[in-house]
Amino acid sequence: MQTEIQGQLERITFRSDENHFTIAKIKVKGHKSLVTVLGNLLTVSPGEILRLTGTWDRHPKYGEQFKFTSCETVVPATLHGIERYLGSGLIKGIGPVMAKRLVEKFGTDTLEVIEKQTHRLSEVEGIGEKRIGMIRSAWQEQKEVRGVMLFLQSHDVSSAYAAKIYRQYGRESIAVVKENPFRLATDISGVGFRTADTIAAKLGMPKDAPMRAEAGVLYVLQQLAGEGHVYYPYDELIDECLKILDIGPAPVATAVSALCKANRLFREDEAVYLTEFHIAEKGVAESLTAIRTEQRRLFLEDRDGAIAAVQEDLGITLAQNQARAVRESLDAKVLVITGGPGTGKTTIIRAILRLHRGAGMRVLLAAPTGRAAKRMAEATGHEAKTIHRLLEFSPKNNGGFRKNEENLLEADLIVIDETSMVDVILMYHLLQAAPKEATLIFVGDVDQLPSVGAGNVLRDIIDSGQVPCVRLNEIFRQSRESLIIVNAHRINSGELPITQAGKGGQQDFYFIQQEEPEKVLDAILNLCSEKVPNRFGLDPLNDIQVLTPMHRGIVGASNLNAELQKHLNPSGDELIRGTKVFRTGDKVMQIRNNYDKDVYNGDIGRIALINREEHEVNVDFDGKMVGYDFTDLDEIMLAYAVSVHKSQGSEYPVVIMPVLTQHYLLLQRNLLYTAITRGKKLVILIGTKKALAIAIRNNKPQQRYTMLKNRLILVKS
Repeated sequence: MQTEIQGQLERITFRSDENHFTIAKIKVKGHKSLVTVLGNLLTVSPGEILRLTGTWDRHPKYGEQFKFTSCETVVPATLHGIERYLGSGLIKGIGPVMAKRLVEKFGTDTLEVIEKQTHRLSEVEGIGEKRIGMIRSAWQEQKEVRGVMLFLQSHDVSSAYAAKIYRQYGRESIAVVKENPFRLATDISGVGFRTADTIAAKLGMPKDAPMRAEAGVLYVLQQLAGEGHVYYPYDELIDECLKILDIGPAPVATAVSALCKANRLFREDEAVYLTEFHIAEKGVAESLTAIRTEQRRLFLEDRDGAIAAVQEDLGITLAQNQARAVRESLDAKVLVITGGPGTGKTTIIRAILRLHRGAGMRVLLAAPTGRAAKRMAEATGHEAKTIHRLLEFSPKNNGGFRKNEENLLEADLIVIDETSMVDVILMYHLLQAAPKEATLIFVGDVDQLPSVGAGNVLRDIIDSGQVPCVRLNEIFRQSRESLIIVNAHRINSGELPITQAGKGGQQDFYFIQQEEPEKVLDAILNLCSEKVPNRFGLDPLNDIQVLTPMHRGIVGASNLNAELQKHLNPSGDELIRGTKVFRTGDKVMQIRNNYDKDVYNGDIGRIALINREEHEVNVDFDGKMVGYDFTDLDEIMLAYAVSVHKSQGSEYPVVIMPVLTQHYLLLQRNLLYTAITRGKKLVILIGTKKALAIAIRNNKPQQRYTMLKNRLILVKS
């Protein structure tokens, strides 16, 4: 029998981001203890009064619960309720302290004053005209966002996206969604095709509607680009689209044709590209060819003498392959230097820089990530920037780069480190801005995982045979003493790692045999919180990084982060957003490029402040403070544990990684190799030797559809 209860929301214990199913505790008059309620709940904050309709149920383990089918918020009437309601962070400009002052001043009329007499807020200490404007705007927006939320909830859309949708479209939100729900998938970060498709179905859009088919094709190609493909074969693309659209092939083929006519797709024979990827891949091939065929500016009469002088100046002796790389840098217009850890790539860069600077050449150094650029600067003693900073990304410049074909970089030599991480789009923009007379040197480890973005640029450049490439295979004496480096090369050669240090060697690589995921989790928690910090005198947050092949499961990134947060940062100011819990002091990672904030995919920082009045979380990225509105928190995730892909370009004093047969679909040699090469002082693998052997044997990385290699071979200068 349906009944109605009303009470004050005390806390949310669980909320699903996917369907907003919520378990919460509310204080109901006449009940001694808090009542557990379950159901699909709009975004609400502790302190709000909820009127719920549903039925009582008794769970064998958790006792009496109220399962509700409908919910509406009721304005709180008591002083305590109003204070909690306003202090919950609901209204930008009002935090717990200000909420207390407001209630002390206006009592039970507080909400009425905010609604209709906002000018009176100036009677409260600390509230000036600026804050009154902020509160007035936030109160009105909150009311309108609730309207959008109610509309979205009726169409099975997570209310977590309502504020973003409102911010994008304002008062036109509902009209826009009704007119073309698929705009959400394009315009709103986090809203995918499936969510938009659910709304479209609720609004009565036919399955074979051209708008739906075109949106589906674009979605599939964007997903495939996320897997690394620059293009996709036409027939296979049609098959992939049929899986999500559930319609016949004819409407899909028509959609592809229409998108090509609208210049949103480009079809080249049987290859179908998102237009920007076709422009980028073609542009990379043409630019590289133009640069490598241009005449060089650098002329040295006595090369051998100059190289000998540099070695003496730097106090080094170049090995045969290293010396060859340095000589090639004087001849080639485009050069690739590739090799694993300990093979002397940094030494070569230092020698090349000294030679070119000594000859009066203007030199620029860059890397894909902030951490890689910082490491490059420290190793060479010269300034290094991220590629985005080098190209001067500007949100005001239509979201583009200031440095481009019309405003070239001022350089005679450009050296890019960690080039394996550079995708085809970023490489295109870099080459557009590179002067044709400049020399380009790409340094990287081609055996690592390829870029997170689309393409396999470094591999394609090497395999084309059109660019000189120096491969470094020799591990130098000092590096041979490190089992991390020795084992990285063994794994890359298909051999099992050595787990015991030899005579004179140092023990910096451990393998801990453990089969059960629960025990692997316990071991990781113990290593991070006690064993490694105590034995090696390291900081568990700054010095230890857990890497994992998976996102889900007991030792997947999601669960590892939750458990490590409990152990390493159990207290502190806390903010709950859906299923995410953020605390001051938490280690977090930016998970997508945000050019406006100047933070990029893979950047790691620490939460410094949770500001409920400003609705902002401040994150410290190596001394740079970045603010996130509460609605933008899907851009960061806890980073106590991260995927191996997300670790590219970074180095950590300690790397700990589970290796279990449950991960067999993801266990690949280049993934294991990449993970191990992230560790500087200590690497610990926990799992089974069977899983380790599976990874080492699996040397067939997933194919990426790219035509850059062929274009480099065929393009004419």
